[in-house]
Amino acid sequence: MIKQIISSAIEAYIKDNPQSILLDVRTEEEWNVDGRPDGGKFGLKTYFLTIKDQNFINDFKKLGISKDKEILTMCMGGVRSQAAAELLIGEEYKCTNVSDGFLGNSANPGWKHSGLPFK
Repeated sequence: MIKQIISSAIEAYIKDNPQSILLDVRTEEEWNVDGRPDGGKFGLKTYFLTIKDQNFINDFKKLGISKDKEILTMCMGGVRSQAAAELLIGEEYKCTNVSDGFLGNSANPGWKHSGLPFK
């Protein structure tokens, strides 16, 4: 089972888990229209890689992220990032899904609407 976290809890979470990184799996269009999370403002290295096809795992491995990192996966509202986390866990990475994503869902407001930094 994939661990879940809401956006508003991320800053506190990474204080206890400093090996964390953020992986935004939305599309380039979404990054350009809605914005990009700026995790660097609180020391969270952020990567952007669209989950679009069978090449996701190979493309992810090219990023050179070690398996000792805790990967926080994010998309718009938590669905695609859950799928990404499941794929990465299958490759023995440690993952936590950002369940409300960048823009939020019916339960929580998401990164952008929680006052977290974005560009």
